[in-house]
Amino acid sequence: MAGRFVIYGPGAVGGVIAAGLARGGHPVAVVARGAHLEAIRERGLELRHHGGIDRVEMEATEDPAALALRADDVAILATKSQHTQTALEALAGAAPPALPVVCAQNGVDNERMAQRHFANVYGMCVYLPGTHLEPGVVVASGKPVFGILDVGRYPSGRDATATRLADALGSSGFRSRADHAIMRFKYAKLRINTRNALDAACGRDAMGGELGRRASREAIAVFAAAGVDVASREEEAARRDGFSTPPVDGEERGGSSSWQSLARGAGSIEADYLNGEVVMLGRLHGVATPVNETLRQVANEMARDGRTPGSMELAEVEARVAAAEAAGR
Repeated sequence: MAGRFVIYGPGAVGGVIAAGLARGGHPVAVVARGAHLEAIRERGLELRHHGGIDRVEMEATEDPAALALRADDVAILATKSQHTQTALEALAGAAPPALPVVCAQNGVDNERMAQRHFANVYGMCVYLPGTHLEPGVVVASGKPVFGILDVGRYPSGRDATATRLADALGSSGFRSRADHAIMRFKYAKLRINTRNALDAACGRDAMGGELGRRASREAIAVFAAAGVDVASREEEAARRDGFSTPPVDGEERGGSSSWQSLARGAGSIEADYLNGEVVMLGRLHGVATPVNETLRQVANEMARDGRTPGSMELAEVEARVAAAEAAGR
């Protein structure tokens, strides 16, 4: 019998994955913390979606050592990237080195971090409009599936574990395939995610404006300079064809994952692994990235200061970008 799917961080993305897999009849355990953990233990994990509301029970713990992890389990990391190292250290102390570890996270650095601890590392490209703002509750806004979750070995390859996970997800309300070159799509997603900080700081309208487009163009430039193979916009569009995010029960989704970090008052945000990845590659390859560096700084400041999402004026961010450009950053 195949082992469990162990979701480390059952929030907006991980919670929908955990609930979907459990709802689909697959063995699931989660590693959570605080009020969210207590709510899952007491009454299960509630999944709100376009088909209704499901409450699913699952094993839940704060300490992965309590799960007696085996090599035939599959760990799915769904924490924000700034928490990956802590999660990996906890897993490494509790799991065999052969444990498959899947990085279901934005950014492209998580897989590199995971490979320092585990031999079998997988990337997952996540298109999953989930929301987690209330303990014990996650909302899936995707339609006709909860999300699109393609998976493949890191840095490349496709094997039985990737196929097993893709098949399980495909039978549990997701669109999923085993992709031998998954990082091409993760870099393409990173290009989109450079706008998350702008959504968090100034709101959704700003995210779709010229500054957001400039952040994405900087990412494209640094990927080209670094020789990174990136999936095209046409490939992305084809993979997401027919996928939409209408309101669930008339309630619009709040915002990006970064927006939700500010809304929950998490105290940290993933900008160092999104905008910061672009900035780092720019510095390594001689490409200026003033928009991404400014957005990285702004997002971190807002998280540290406990500011509410969308509370910064776009003009202030634009002025800071102009100053960064003048300084040659």
